[in-house]
This record gives sequence, C-alpha cells and structure tokens, in this order.
Amino acid sequence: LAFSSGLGATTSIVHLLKSGDHIVSVNDVYGGTNRYFQKVCAKFGVSATFVNTVELENIEAAIQPNTRMMWLESPTNPTLRITDLEEASKIAHAHKDIIVVVDNTFASSYFQRPLDLGADIVMHSVTKYMNGHTDVLMGVTVTNSDEIQEQLYFLQYAMGAVPSPFDCYLANRGVKTLAIRMKQHQHNAFAIARHLESSPHVDKVFYPGLPSHPQHEVAKKQMKGFSGMVSFYIKGDGETAIKFMKHIKVFALAESLGGYESLAEVPSIYINDNARSTMTHASVPAKQRAELGITDNLIRLSVGIEETEDLIADIEQALIAARA
Repeated sequence: LAFSSGLGATTSIVHLLKSGDHIVSVNDVYGGTNRYFQKVCAKFGVSATFVNTVELENIEAAIQPNTRMMWLESPTNPTLRITDLEEASKIAHAHKDIIVVVDNTFASSYFQRPLDLGADIVMHSVTKYMNGHTDVLMGVTVTNSDEIQEQLYFLQYAMGAVPSPFDCYLANRGVKTLAIRMKQHQHNAFAIARHLESSPHVDKVFYPGLPSHPQHEVAKKQMKGFSGMVSFYIKGDGETAIKFMKHIKVFALAESLGGYESLAEVPSIYINDNARSTMTHASVPAKQRAELGITDNLIRLSVGIEETEDLIADIEQALIAARA
C-alpha cells in the first residue's frame, strides 16, 4: 500500500494498535518516528520503550504483557547499527499478538528482505532510495498477512494518507532503476568508507560493509549488500564538523538521503548565517542523543551515484579544511 509519506505509513501502521498497547522500539530510530512515539502516541495511550535491539536480550526484557508491536530499523539512523532481524522476530513471535515492523528505508528492498526474515510488516520511506530522484514524498507498507493488509487498507482509506497519482507515476519510474542505482550507491559508499577509515582526520567510521563494523557478520547474513549510507566521527568537535560542512562542494548539506546526489549532514547540529539548531535528530532529547552516540562531531553521508573519485576528493579537501 502506498501512502503520502513515510510518516503517513508509520502512523497508519501504529493505528493497528489501541489505547493501552505498548511498543518495543529500537532506540536508534528515525527522529520522526521517535517524535511520533513519544509526543503523539503517548497522548492516545500507546506507550513505547526504546532499547538497543542489537543486544537481543534487551528485546525480551522490554516486552510487557500489553506489548503488541516491535519496531525495528536495520541499519539504524544515523549510527548504522545492525539488528539480527530473524532472531529478533523469533523473540517477538514467541509472545502472543506482537506485530514485527521493520523500517527498511536505509537498505531498500534491493539489499534486504525483512519479510523473509520473519517480519510481519515492512515499511519504506519511498522518498529515499526506492524513488531515488529526490522529487517524491511517499511511504509504502508491505506485508505477507492478508489480515494485516486488509486492516491497513481500511486505515489508509479512513485516514486519508494517500499519495497523488503523479507521485505514484514518479515513484514507479524510480523503482525501475533501483538495482543499478543501489549498486553504484554501494560502490561509492565502500570507497568512501575505506578512505575515511584510513584518514588521520577521522576517529571512527560506521559502514556495515566494513569488517570493522561491530555487526558486520550479522549484516552479511541478512543483507545482500550494504547500501549507500556512511557515518563517521570527525576528529574535533561540533565546530570542526560545521567547518567540514562549509567546505564540501560535491556533497550538498541536506537532511534527506537515498537520492542520486550525495548529501551530508550533522544529525545533532546545523548552522547557517542566522541560526544554529539541530538537524534530523532535533526531536531526540539531548540526553538520548548522547546515549546513542549522536554527538556533535558525528557526520552522516548519503553517498550518491556520482563519479567515485570526485566524491573522495571532495571529502578529503573538506576534511583538511575542517582540521586546518
């Protein structure tokens, strides 16, 4: 089912629940989902517990008698942690009536198929990789349950979060090039991740395809590729990260991801000529950001499909300028 946005899909999925129900959510969740769970759902009696789902025992510990949904992302945004989706689904399904939802936006359906790993619902922000051209707002849900599909169809009809016909046309166009785009996204991301890992200007790199990634083996097991998202800690502080942003030329400073063009952001801070505020994770409380490692020197890259050498050269000159 197609929806007017990724959050339109999210809200429709959560409306499968009722007041008094409980969600177990990955703690490193998309900022918009975090905001919706904490500031909207709570008002209607649906509570959420955020846990590190990489450690599977945390899932079991967080499940309550009224838990009716588990919300996962893998890779997560922005620290690219990997949850073992098959094992997590088994834990949830050992309890009665828990729906397993996986936000598969970062991987796309080309690199990861959560339904095959035990999920009940997969959602995408089609705005990102699935469309890939940065000209559509859309979300989608996919399920292998006829009962869930019927309920979601009713909610889509009743709540009105439907996309326009033209957006559907554009998304259908974008999906036709998904395979070739994802291959180039991954090719470029691998090259940049390796370059960053060898850079004296970088403290740590997060990319599931690197052997140094803590969940690299899990990623290899459940993904056929590692997509185009790379995050890293630049040596220095928030001001260093801001200097990096001011010197990028091929990469653009923007919050979105998954399009043909390369984008960069600092999830916790943003600066322009007039103001300084948070970017994608503005809705995540500062204390929670610190616990998740979303510090002011964490930079997230959405690596596009441009010439590899141009992207690496841009990253390198911005690193040098930021550290000067």
